[in-house]
Amino acid sequence: MTVAPPSASPASEARGATTIALPRTSESPELLRIRHSMSHVLAMAVQSLFPKAQVTIGPWTETGFYYDFDNPDPFTEADLKAIKKEMGKIIGRRLPLERIVVSREEAERRIRAQNEPYKLEILAGLVEPITLYTLGDGWWDLCAGPHVGNTSELNPKAFELESVAGAYWRGDETKAQLQRIYGTAWETPDQLAEYKRRKEEALRRDHRRLGKDLDLFSIEDEAGAGLVFWHPRGARMRLLIEDFWRQAHFDDSYELLYTPHVADISLWKTSGHLDFYSESMFGPMQVDERQYQLKPMNCPFHVLTYANTLRSYRELPIRWAELGTVYRYERPGVMHGLMRVRGFTQDDAHVFCLPDQIGDEILRVLNLTERILSTFDFRNYEINLSTRPEKSIGDDDVWDLATRGLVEALERKGWAYKIDEGGGAFYGPKIDLKIEDAIGRMWQCSTIQLDFNLPERFDLHYVAADGSRQRPIMIHRAIFGSLERFFGIMIENYAGDFPLWLAPEQIRLLPVTDEVRAYADDLQAQLRAAGVRATVDSSGDRLGKMIRQGEQQKIPLLAVIGAQEAAAGSVSLRSRRDGDLGSLPVATLITAACTANAQRLATLPQ
Repeated sequence: MTVAPPSASPASEARGATTIALPRTSESPELLRIRHSMSHVLAMAVQSLFPKAQVTIGPWTETGFYYDFDNPDPFTEADLKAIKKEMGKIIGRRLPLERIVVSREEAERRIRAQNEPYKLEILAGLVEPITLYTLGDGWWDLCAGPHVGNTSELNPKAFELESVAGAYWRGDETKAQLQRIYGTAWETPDQLAEYKRRKEEALRRDHRRLGKDLDLFSIEDEAGAGLVFWHPRGARMRLLIEDFWRQAHFDDSYELLYTPHVADISLWKTSGHLDFYSESMFGPMQVDERQYQLKPMNCPFHVLTYANTLRSYRELPIRWAELGTVYRYERPGVMHGLMRVRGFTQDDAHVFCLPDQIGDEILRVLNLTERILSTFDFRNYEINLSTRPEKSIGDDDVWDLATRGLVEALERKGWAYKIDEGGGAFYGPKIDLKIEDAIGRMWQCSTIQLDFNLPERFDLHYVAADGSRQRPIMIHRAIFGSLERFFGIMIENYAGDFPLWLAPEQIRLLPVTDEVRAYADDLQAQLRAAGVRATVDSSGDRLGKMIRQGEQQKIPLLAVIGAQEAAAGSVSLRSRRDGDLGSLPVATLITAACTANAQRLATLPQ
């Protein structure tokens, strides 16, 4: 479900963020059948053209499908064109897709007859009944389905083969390297055209390219993979985001914590991370005959801070937040710009509360989440409520109370949500929130989790009204998720064209001649003294070139200064979003820019 605002934000309107809704495979049984069937058509076409190619697996995805092949020679662009043409022929033959149930022995006999060793390994992991799908008279593969009944149900003008990439068998780097052919398929040509438009738009907005073009950040190979270097312009933006985040938390009665980056390994044994999370942790380091571990989470540090003093029920709820940098081992093949890194800063917070405070505290978190995300023009959300999994800890009564608290908060907030049965963490139920960007993509960011595990493991207490010692409920929550990933999402949402309050360089002063340079320098000093991020173009280039460079670097405001402006104490102002604003007195410009910063506006107030 999507939570939508009454109307689009001015910033969204300025970006022209209008999209055609595209169904997703997970929500469309028809798309699932189409894409699953199209993957079989792909495999049949490949083996028709390349008889030595062996098939492995070929699932559907949210935007299409793929199939992994073991082929002696690499597939080329010309091969993809030939494969697509062959797929069109197969679709045009109106071939039936039929489900057949066979014994394990019969499946093995068929596989050996075709000399398909990968299928033997797949078969070994299947439980009966064993099903396969035939396509036409001869081609078949092990598959549980579902599929369309006939290739005539597939639209030959609504699919595309997109790329070839390397993939390891079973995702294991020690096993054979395969070739993965990616494709996309839709119900109609219009949907395919919209998908292509969004894909092109996503390439235009790619945060890795824009991060380089706008000099925001880099990832330096010499330092190691997945470690982010914030350049001055990106660091300025990060500071603005952090300052806003801190003030929003102070306003909502949070206090801030700063905790270490490492701890004795025994802490991670107590917390359970060594048991449940060790594959995502860096190895320990030896210091003074003790082993220390880089932190993958901030939670145990907040727990230790709570446990430092015996708490009374009168102190609860306690709300603590931290911009805490954590370190997690990500495999080389999954790292991606800012979206998946090995060192990142979580906007972490933990609330320690009484059981009957859960509903109010969750609602409070939802309100704060909405306030923070909407400031960055994210107003459409998809929300999932994940309930108790089969393997979990804690009493049924506590789980029921916690789940009711989440439901109560969502209903009081008026937000629609989906139930993810059994999708909660082993230590408590949770709410996950995805945000929709300007081109309709959904990004997982915010999460709110209830935890009975850490209070138990660390023996946390509070003194109740009757003098007994009781365990608090612990709420984990992050709104951005991580600053790095949110920054990457934000770059792509704005396509690098940041709102005025957030832009690293808000105003660039363009002196037409050397004679007005002193005036430009003085104006820069006045603007900076008022907290406005202003620079002077000192290149000495012609005005047209200075304007083009400012536009390429997506500077929100360009202030042209000639002899007439210097004499009048004004500027000739151009706005990226509002066009030519004409002549503006310096005092008016400074006041308007300060208002935009204070109110976090996308443009100067009118």
